[in-house]
Amino acid sequence: MNTPPIEALPVVQAKRFGVYTCTPDDSLASAVQTMFDRDVSALVVVDADGFLEGIITRTDMIRACKESEDWPARPVADFMTRDVVTVPLTATLGQVIDLLLQEHIHRVVAVEEKAGRFVPVSVLSAADVVYHMARKFPS
Repeated sequence: MNTPPIEALPVVQAKRFGVYTCTPDDSLASAVQTMFDRDVSALVVVDADGFLEGIITRTDMIRACKESEDWPARPVADFMTRDVVTVPLTATLGQVIDLLLQEHIHRVVAVEEKAGRFVPVSVLSAADVVYHMARKFPS
């Protein structure tokens, strides 16, 4: 039986994990601890209602450490990326790959739209693409 290429895999099937979040008001110390505890490279930043506000990544944390001696006490909002690249759950892994390459980024946030705003459902990263490549073509 021929299986479809990984590019055709729907995002809803490609996602391997849920989404780990923090709020804009959380301290960077709290966020970095969550990233370490969960072994993730980014946290999606949401407001009190669970709507997407931004993303904070390992790279953002490194920048914060370099730029601010008091980084542990600083809020996530000071260093998060606000313009998050998103995809709907109807997107395919091929569309995710295209965005990763075009935007020179490592991850996108899969979202559902509610009341004209986005609710994050999953983060799809370059590591997830490689995971699906390895599953499709095991050695």
